[in-house]
Amino acid sequence: MIATSMALIQLAGSLPLARAARTRTLAVNTIVSTQSPRHAKLSTVATPSPSRVSLADSRVLLGLSEPELQQVALDFGQQSYRGKQLHHLIYQRKVKDIQDFSQLPQAFRNELQAAGWRVGRSPVYRSVAAADGTVKLLIKLEDNRLIETVGIPVPDDKGLLRLTACISSQVGCPLRCSFCATGKGGFSRNLRAHEIVEQVLAIEEIFKHRVTNVVFMGMGEPMLNMKAVLEAHRCLNKDVQIGQRMITISTVGVPNTIKKLASHKLQSTLAVSLHAPNQKLRETIVPSAKSYPLEAIMKDCRDYFLVTSRRVSFEYALLAGVNDAVDHAKELAELLHEWEGGYHVNLIPFNPIEGSEYQRPYKKAVTAFAAALESRKITVSTRQTRGLDANAACGQLRNKFQKSPLLTDSDDVPSESDVAVAC
Repeated sequence: MIATSMALIQLAGSLPLARAARTRTLAVNTIVSTQSPRHAKLSTVATPSPSRVSLADSRVLLGLSEPELQQVALDFGQQSYRGKQLHHLIYQRKVKDIQDFSQLPQAFRNELQAAGWRVGRSPVYRSVAAADGTVKLLIKLEDNRLIETVGIPVPDDKGLLRLTACISSQVGCPLRCSFCATGKGGFSRNLRAHEIVEQVLAIEEIFKHRVTNVVFMGMGEPMLNMKAVLEAHRCLNKDVQIGQRMITISTVGVPNTIKKLASHKLQSTLAVSLHAPNQKLRETIVPSAKSYPLEAIMKDCRDYFLVTSRRVSFEYALLAGVNDAVDHAKELAELLHEWEGGYHVNLIPFNPIEGSEYQRPYKKAVTAFAAALESRKITVSTRQTRGLDANAACGQLRNKFQKSPLLTDSDDVPSESDVAVAC
């Protein structure tokens, strides 16, 4: 499967949002629907050509539920089953352009485009594959920003392929954790729900395989974009058909957000990036820790467990000579036992990035750290590092190509010589 995935990597140019200039506009009545609050806001008088729709007023089909798509069809004088067809075309067949909706009448397609609707899929700008089968994509958004998403294929013990999509929630990240490449690349904006969902569909296309697991561990802090993350979560679960328990939402910690997330009672996993067993050390690694003390985070995690009955997972990036000593492991175990609850620690040996002062720990140090936790009855796992030869650390590939928007159309389709593929 890994060899096959290498051969399937493709570069996609920008897809036109309209096949031809429209000479007319379409007036669409304001829709008031309790099922579709996003749709209810969409009203037009004289809509612009789809190719010139701005971020603020663009109308995107991707991210809408089947009932919402049925309502779209009804609003254009179509029967509701056309909405079911739209749902199938977008989420199962993954069609990217309205004019390629061959099952729909041409007149309906034309009206959708004239009213400013589009699918909401973006082209792949760069694709890099590692020898272990990991594939990282740079996706070019409509405002010429680049975001990263990673596909990680792992055969399970039954011989089946588990395909994990590591997805981004922001363009860059404002929290600037000291060891993270994404923070070094700056922050531009939050992603919209469909821009989150489309990353999963892009990974499925590359691998020709369903994504089985999704982790919000790419670029950005999900809790700073919770509304869009929750909308994307719903779509991934209900429309893309990925089980909630196969989805993980990661956070380094934003005040008042863990409690808010708990109120939604998701069956997904909350992963908190801890990275240190005490407040003083954590502040040196995670600048935002000053505004959200460790004690407050631990209290919120305990409450999260009590509300959701879902075990919290703590991410712990092991940095050589900084936080990877056995004494750190002992202190971490004491911290977790103090706050009780169902906790799990996921150790992450640091993935080296250019210009970082941190180093990857020796395997012996990782093993000793894990053993110290296990001996104190803390459930622990060590993440297998993937894609070291493909700039797999979050933000690395994006930083190589962009810290500001792409400016010219000539950048749309790179030559094959620009793409590093390690087979």
